[in-house]
Amino acid sequence: MKKKYDMLYRELKEQILSGEYRAGEKLPSKRVMADRTGYSTVTVATAYGRLEDEGYILPRERSGYYVCRIETGGTRGGEVPAVPLIRLPEDTAEPMGELEYSLWFKTVRKVISEQGSRLFVKAPGKGCAVLRNAIAEYLGRYRGMHADPRRIIIGSGSEQLYETAIKVLGRELTVGIESPCYGQIPTVYEGMGVSVCRLRMGSDGIEEEALLSGGFDVLHVTPFHSYPSGVTTSIAKRYDYLSWAEKAGRYIIEDDFDSEFFMPGQPIEALYSLDSSDSVIYLNTFSKSLSPAMRIGYMILPEALLPIYEEKLGDFSCSVPVMEQYVLAEFIASGSFERHLNRMRRQMRAKP
Repeated sequence: MKKKYDMLYRELKEQILSGEYRAGEKLPSKRVMADRTGYSTVTVATAYGRLEDEGYILPRERSGYYVCRIETGGTRGGEVPAVPLIRLPEDTAEPMGELEYSLWFKTVRKVISEQGSRLFVKAPGKGCAVLRNAIAEYLGRYRGMHADPRRIIIGSGSEQLYETAIKVLGRELTVGIESPCYGQIPTVYEGMGVSVCRLRMGSDGIEEEALLSGGFDVLHVTPFHSYPSGVTTSIAKRYDYLSWAEKAGRYIIEDDFDSEFFMPGQPIEALYSLDSSDSVIYLNTFSKSLSPAMRIGYMILPEALLPIYEEKLGDFSCSVPVMEQYVLAEFIASGSFERHLNRMRRQMRAKP
C-alpha cells in the first residue's frame, strides 16, 4: 500500500510534467496544500522534499517552492506502466559431491562465534592470512609441497586465477595449451586478448614435437587427469615441461584441478614440487574437492613474480568474502578437509 506522502508526490509530479504547474510557478504553501488535499503538513513537507531532491521544484528562502524548468525531449518521466512481476522458477539443481553439510555448518557457527566483528574487516588483496597459512600447512602435510604463504594468492575460482596470471605475466604473449582441454581455458585467455597455441596431446601428455615447436611463451598444463582426454602426464613428460621452462626462462601455469582424487595412493607429485628453477605458477581450487558452489581457489606465485604482482595488482581487493575465507581456513586447520578427502577416496575405491 502506498504511503500518503508518496501518493501526493506522484500526483504533484504528474501535474508538473503535464504543465498544470508551469515552470517558474510557485506551489501553494505547505499549509495551503494541506488544507486543499486533506493531508497533514508533515505529509506535504515530505512530498515537497522528495520533489526537491529529484529536481522538480526549487526552494527560495522565505518565499516558498517554485517549479523547475524540465525539458522532457518528447518523452515523459511520469508513471511507469504497471507490469506483473515475473518470477524465475526455483533452482532445481541437486547438490554435487559428498560434503558433510552438517560439519560444514558446524564450522560456520564456530567461526561466527569466535571471530565476530573480524569477519567484517576488509580482506587483504592476496586474501586473509589465516586461509593462506592453512593452505600452506595443508599442502605440506597432505601433498608434501613447501608453499610460502606470502606467495599464496586467494581468488574466486580457476577462471579468475587464469586472468590474474595473465595480468602478472602480461598480455603480449602466447599461451601454449593442451589440445583438447577444458573449454574455459582458451575462452578466458582469448577473452583477455592473449594468443593461444594449441598443442596436441599424446598418451602421456603434450607430444614432444608440439612442445618443442616453439611459438608460445607460457605453457598452461593440467598434469593430472586432463579434461576431456583423461590423460595424466608421466613423470618423464613432467620433467620435459620443466626443462622447456628452465632453458627458455619462461613460466608454466600448472592447473592442478582434481589432483586430490588420484587413485590409487597419495596424489602424484606436482610440477611445482619438482621445479628447481622457480618457474611454476601453481593453481588449484576447492570446486571439485568440496563443492562447485565453493568459488575459492588459490595460486602460488614464483618469488620473482611477487614484485610484479604487487605493482600491477597490489591495490585490488580480494574477491572472496572474508567469512568464507575464515570458514574454509578453520575447516582445513581442524583436519576436517583431509578427513573429507580420505572419506571420498574410500568411496571411490569401493565403487565397481
